Amino acid sequence: MTYRMQRRRHRPDGARQRGATLIEVLVSMVILLVALLGTAGLVARSGQSEMESYQRAQALTLLQDMVARLNANRQAAACYAGAGAMTVAGSTTAAPPVCTAGTDAQRALATADLAAWGDELLGSTEKDGTKSVGAMIGALGCIEAVDLPNQIYRVSIAWQGLAKTGASALPCGRGQFGDDANRRAISVQVRIGVLS
Repeated sequence: MTYRMQRRRHRPDGARQRGATLIEVLVSMVILLVALLGTAGLVARSGQSEMESYQRAQALTLLQDMVARLNANRQAAACYAGAGAMTVAGSTTAAPPVCTAGTDAQRALATADLAAWGDELLGSTEKDGTKSVGAMIGALGCIEAVDLPNQIYRVSIAWQGLAKTGASALPCGRGQFGDDANRRAISVQVRIGVLS
């Protein structure tokens, strides 16, 4: 066999090898693209979960703040929520109930507490330029007199979540965020002790 014949025989194999290499590169690129798309989805979901967690932590902080305010002004606790009424603060603010409990100073403190809590729910503690950003999306705070004679109150906070979940049974913020599956709500029941 001459050298030319050997060279001709190897050419088709080399051409086939170059074609196989191109297909391998394309398959590798497709696999890499799928992996990158999966990673991008994971990063987006992680960011959403982080925001949900941040909002819940903010809500818990604001919930405990109002519980502390209510306990500190226990003689005028009825001024935070009247019988059969729900005091709402934040994005949708309702006027505090007419109250005769406690002294003038205690009633004034209750009104100031509700106003300050409303500002905190609107995010006034943290600013980005002139925009308040320190609270949850559409935050609402509610105080209900569950059992006024026994001085039992429910303090709740509702806000808009980023994804649909099961609808909360709490009345705070119901119907305020479109579909109730977008509403997040937490609450704590407070019983004011009668000191004698």
